[in-house]
Amino acid sequence: MEIILLVVVLAALAAVAVTAQRRNQATQLREREEELAPVRKLAFEDITAFGEDLQRLDGEMIGTQLDESANADYQRALDAYESAKVASDSITRPDDIRHITEIVEDGRYAVSCVRARVAGDALPTRRPPCFFDPRHGPAVTDVLWTPPDGVERDVPACALDAERVNAGAEPDIRKVMVGAQRVPYWQGGRAYEPYAVGYYGAFGPMSWMFMGGMMFGGFGGGGYGDSGDGGGDSGDGGGDYGDGGGYDGGGDSGGGFDGGGFDGGGGFDFGGF
Repeated sequence: MEIILLVVVLAALAAVAVTAQRRNQATQLREREEELAPVRKLAFEDITAFGEDLQRLDGEMIGTQLDESANADYQRALDAYESAKVASDSITRPDDIRHITEIVEDGRYAVSCVRARVAGDALPTRRPPCFFDPRHGPAVTDVLWTPPDGVERDVPACALDAERVNAGAEPDIRKVMVGAQRVPYWQGGRAYEPYAVGYYGAFGPMSWMFMGGMMFGGFGGGGYGDSGDGGGDSGDGGGDYGDGGGYDGGGDSGGGFDGGGFDGGGGFDFGGF
């Protein structure tokens, strides 16, 4: 009788342990999803914004015959957009966002190269995206900026944000929801760290992004501008990315623009997120 009672008690304890484990796993999954959801949304918005940039480029180039190099850069940008969309379908953790923002950063630089080649200008120097909002595209300069309760730093900025900061106005900062508050993305918590690393990690150590201890909870090392050639001249095609290279999944786009080369399809409806 005692043995039977012992078996029953042990079975009950095992059932309680299994139930608790399942409950704990479900809680962890829910917490991970709650952490991932806003960062995933951020990545979707960035892909959508990049697609809109490609639409504008398509409109600008109607009737323009592209040479081989410009055509390769255009195809590289289109391939980056498609690669980012594919990668967005398999986001399961914040670290997956890093791959997406790396792709989008490369695609935006390719767009800059197309415009430069068509205008007959030198290829733009490969620079990090605008710190205030990576959707603004590659930075054109560094600007001294002091965040609230932070330390004055040189940060990369697009032309409009540099103008705003130099005039004493507020830059156009990308903000995210944390609880009931909207805060700059760099204050969003560690889940946003891979998002930033994908955009800025290729340009050298990232301690310049700490902004007086305000970034993510801690990553990086060294300092922006101290990493040798990490943000220097990219030569003819952007340093290690070559001349029109980067994403080789596409074929020949025809050598010219007829206004129909980019339709914004493939799952992103430019504003549906």
